Amino acid sequence: MDAIASLLDGPRAHGAFLLRSVLAPPWSMRIEDQAPLTVVAMVRGHAWITSDTSAAVRLDQGDVALVRGPDPYSVADDPATPPQVVIRPGQVCVTPDGRELTGMTEQGVRTWGNSPDGPTMLLTGTYTMQGEVSQPLLGTLPPLVVIPGESWDSPLVPLLAAEIVKNDPGQEAVLDRLLDLLLIAALREWFARPGAEPPGWYRAYRDPVVGQALQLLHNSPAHPWTVASLAARVGVSRAALARRFAALVGEPPMSYLTEWRLSLAADLLREPDATVGAVARQVGYGSSFALSTAFKRSRGVSPRQYRMAVPA
Repeated sequence: MDAIASLLDGPRAHGAFLLRSVLAPPWSMRIEDQAPLTVVAMVRGHAWITSDTSAAVRLDQGDVALVRGPDPYSVADDPATPPQVVIRPGQVCVTPDGRELTGMTEQGVRTWGNSPDGPTMLLTGTYTMQGEVSQPLLGTLPPLVVIPGESWDSPLVPLLAAEIVKNDPGQEAVLDRLLDLLLIAALREWFARPGAEPPGWYRAYRDPVVGQALQLLHNSPAHPWTVASLAARVGVSRAALARRFAALVGEPPMSYLTEWRLSLAADLLREPDATVGAVARQVGYGSSFALSTAFKRSRGVSPRQYRMAVPA
């Protein structure tokens, strides 16, 4: 399992909010849904994305944007167009003064807009749940990432556009997986671009020694790893692994493993039937007490308090 796949494997899209918007100018939407991550893909036409803290960025046909929350932002035909729609948590849509929305209407399965034949069509996929496993990834992203359509050859946007309007059995699962694939493909393309600054753990995956060590930790977090046993598996000395790992990843191997285990635990605790003891065993802690102590030291709350605070 590689770096991005392992970091996304826990909080994959599950009933993600997906919508096709068909629009004719003037149009403008202010997004205040506080979602941790949103994918915007331009099928045709263009749009502008602006935030309260950054300049407007234009999106053209084929472009994909990744918007990291929870700060609000706007998507419009022109940066000067005032918002007509405000999207709040839970995808509640109202006018800017809070009244019931009338200008935008449903136009079919997962489709809305102000014109059935508008020149602009965009797809929006929103990850509504804050997944702890993805925090090492989300923490490395700037507020807005734009992948120009001309820079990559991906069939995923047309495929998602075709599937989003279907209402076949199991369609929600199909769309969730397509959204995941589009996100991973966009991240991979962005990390590979000149001038990009991928996180240390991503760059380290290309190292023959540290990359192998990361793969072992990601694949088997419950194993009773030590620096010595990890070094033996990758064929170097303990001192060499510790030095090389810290230089490339930015922290020692056991510190990285601890955070990885706690992130996995936080994600597993979201499952309704999970117990602290069962989660502890899955992530490499010998008892619920050991996990609770480490979790509270890192997160400031106990596993049970954390689970009670997570939205249903």
